[in-house]
Amino acid sequence: MDPDVLRDDMVDSLEHEAKAVVSSEHVSVAMREVPREPFVDDESAAYADRSFERFGTRVLSPSAAGRLLEALDVEPDHDVLVVGAGVGYTAAVIAEIVGEASVHAIDITRRLVYDARSNLASAGYPGVLVDCRDGARGLPDYAPYDRILLEAAAANPPQALLDQLADDGHLVMPLGVGAQELVAVDADGDEPTAEFGTVAFQPMLVEGEQADTIERNRTRREDREHAQRDAQRRKGWEQSWINWDEQL
Repeated sequence: MDPDVLRDDMVDSLEHEAKAVVSSEHVSVAMREVPREPFVDDESAAYADRSFERFGTRVLSPSAAGRLLEALDVEPDHDVLVVGAGVGYTAAVIAEIVGEASVHAIDITRRLVYDARSNLASAGYPGVLVDCRDGARGLPDYAPYDRILLEAAAANPPQALLDQLADDGHLVMPLGVGAQELVAVDADGDEPTAEFGTVAFQPMLVEGEQADTIERNRTRREDREHAQRDAQRRKGWEQSWINWDEQL
């Protein structure tokens, strides 16, 4: 089937009262324009409302992306920073609204940065800047931003991101460690200015936790390696998974 038709069907379903995750004209039009095929491995399921895994990160489902974009409330004249760019899909939709030159994206995992750049170029948005940075530090080079989208959970809004907001800007992020709430926070960061329901995102990574890097916590790594070697040296009667009482 024609991808344009599939995109229209996808957005129609997101606008329908059964899901009701897309309501603004900006987001609706943009999601109808941006192809999803470059951002997923399974092109045949690109417009299914489901998430995918790619290079150790989650490619958001259309519903999840729609919720983030509606909460972000982007206007055509905004400058936007996406923290946790992943494969680049949400950055592409934002670029469709505000223009490529007004979107900056960062990710702590270098492999994802390269992937996002390639995906965005394939989708028709090569002008989106994607850089490898620690998300908690943001991208001060191009601040201030009218909107910052953090696509990872944190217990508190990172202060560096709040410092990079314009006076009337806001940060949208999943707030919490266990239970998470999608919230908007202004530059003061004291209390959320808006809440958009519960979500479940992976926690924001810090340097050394990327899937494609060497683990930096030597003690944790060595403890795990010692445990693995001990398990391999055990005799059959020492293995904890054998219930010898049942064998007799």
